[in-house]
Amino acid sequence: MNGKIAFQGVPGAYSDLACRAAFPAMTTLPCESFETAMDAVREGHVTFAMLPCENSLAGRVPDIHHLLPESGLFVVGEHFQRVEHCLLGVKGSTIDDLKRAHSHTVALGQVRRILRDLGLTPVIEADTAGAAELVAKWGNKEEAAIASSLAAEIYGLDILRANVEDAAHNTTRFYVMAKRPITPDASTPDLMTTFVFRVRNVPAALYKALGGFATNGVNMTKLESYMMGGEFTATQFLCDVDGHPEQPGLRRALEELSFFSSEVRILGVYPAAAFRLAQGGKS
Repeated sequence: MNGKIAFQGVPGAYSDLACRAAFPAMTTLPCESFETAMDAVREGHVTFAMLPCENSLAGRVPDIHHLLPESGLFVVGEHFQRVEHCLLGVKGSTIDDLKRAHSHTVALGQVRRILRDLGLTPVIEADTAGAAELVAKWGNKEEAAIASSLAAEIYGLDILRANVEDAAHNTTRFYVMAKRPITPDASTPDLMTTFVFRVRNVPAALYKALGGFATNGVNMTKLESYMMGGEFTATQFLCDVDGHPEQPGLRRALEELSFFSSEVRILGVYPAAAFRLAQGGKS
């Protein structure tokens, strides 16, 4: 598919890498914030936005859960990107030259072993690719960056050591967002549905609202709660489930959910990613 896809970050970020992996024919557009990436879709500058929603080590990505429902956009796909950190240095540098490693605070927390083994001082930067850009700009052999292989390519750095992450299963999941829904036929296998709901403020409302998913055999893969407008009594939930809203089991579960909720809104129906299916099906 041709066109453009937006992401939050600078060129070489893992979100940039995810865009290129999922849509190799599309041109990537770096954006300063998640909101800017969403605006690019709404204003028609790009076809899609690639937005991270959770990481297997760090958990959910802050802000995304409350930005999505208010964005006016729809989830049309998901993508899982393996996070493979590389130790990057300027051209001609060696491991022995290094004294400091620059990266995002989360990335630095995921490479503690190599920092300890090499005696490198961690230095927090705004993001991984930005750290690579800084190291390239400084041209100092004592400075290193923890970033992607794509960042090394873009900023002309050497990969001094690849796959330096402590955990091999470090993976980020992304939502692919579009201006309009792309809803597959209900007979399509291996579909996911993402929706938000707000339960009514009555005793056991959440328990009763979710009961329909169990009784109708619907697998729930994600359930997150967050406050609305800073009010402790106004809680909204973001949920991913297996299936299509028109399939009998999920249709009945959503009907029961609606009975105990003040609002239920479908954000998207889309195919489960190949990575999810390869991990043993929709889990």
